[in-house]
Amino acid sequence: MLSSRFTFLRSSIYRWICIAFLSVFGVPSFMPGARLAAPSKAKPSAKPGSAASFRDCKECPEMVTVPAGSFTMGSPENEPERQIYEGPQHKVTIAKPFAVGKFAVTFAEWDACVAAGGCGAHRPGDQGWGRGDRPVINVSWNDAKSYLDWLSRKTAKRYRLLSEAEREYVTRAGSTAQFWWGPTITPDQANYDGTASVYAGGAKGKYTEKTVPVKSYQPNPFGLYQVHGNVWEWVEDCWNDNYDGAPADGSAWITDNCSLRVLRGGSWGIDPRTLRAAFRSRYFSTFRDAYTGFRIARSVNP
Repeated sequence: MLSSRFTFLRSSIYRWICIAFLSVFGVPSFMPGARLAAPSKAKPSAKPGSAASFRDCKECPEMVTVPAGSFTMGSPENEPERQIYEGPQHKVTIAKPFAVGKFAVTFAEWDACVAAGGCGAHRPGDQGWGRGDRPVINVSWNDAKSYLDWLSRKTAKRYRLLSEAEREYVTRAGSTAQFWWGPTITPDQANYDGTASVYAGGAKGKYTEKTVPVKSYQPNPFGLYQVHGNVWEWVEDCWNDNYDGAPADGSAWITDNCSLRVLRGGSWGIDPRTLRAAFRSRYFSTFRDAYTGFRIARSVNP
């Protein structure tokens, strides 16, 4: 027990050393941003969690169809804790509905891939917290792509990661605030380090020090769970220092520094400012840790 805790602590320290290294050598640092943007034209469900869901197979992740719409991506300059790489704000229009995982991919779903001979036989560790309906962790961007390849072959559907624009769009779910429910956050609303400094008038609270099952907390108006906190989620995009030249159609931006891939959403082990809808982070596509998982998407008929 003590040994595994030490190993995890050591890996956490290593992660932050790597982040500091990236910052020193010119890659933007690993911190916050978001504020009130222009109203979205998306039409969320009448109430959180009311959207109909579906699966393409017994072992497949549960999916929700998200409506087409427009939103303002990024954070305004006066948003508390804003980072320079969260701008400039720009309008993004997603022309067609698309399907999104209702939850982050779980250990049960990942383990089904491994049992079927997919996922490169990588069986990620769960830190002793349990598997089943907890989000899979210790998976890299490359690992996520292996899972998507397997799922696509199994279902004859083209599964993929969300683009960065899609991830912010589904996080906001029609909101222009820092979080889908408003401008402040407490540990009763998401899984993060509740003992850290509060954000924008929020409150301190519990710190679970681990992931929680994916059905914890309330879903947003699109019916998606934990778009803020629990685990960072890989998206398709390469890292760019700002949004100058970013696609306006919601597609993935796959030029510039593609050794680094974008992460969104924040995690169980970090402070609340990084859970904001506009906050961006990045890491090497081969990197695995206990803070990071992924969510999936696929196209649907209009």
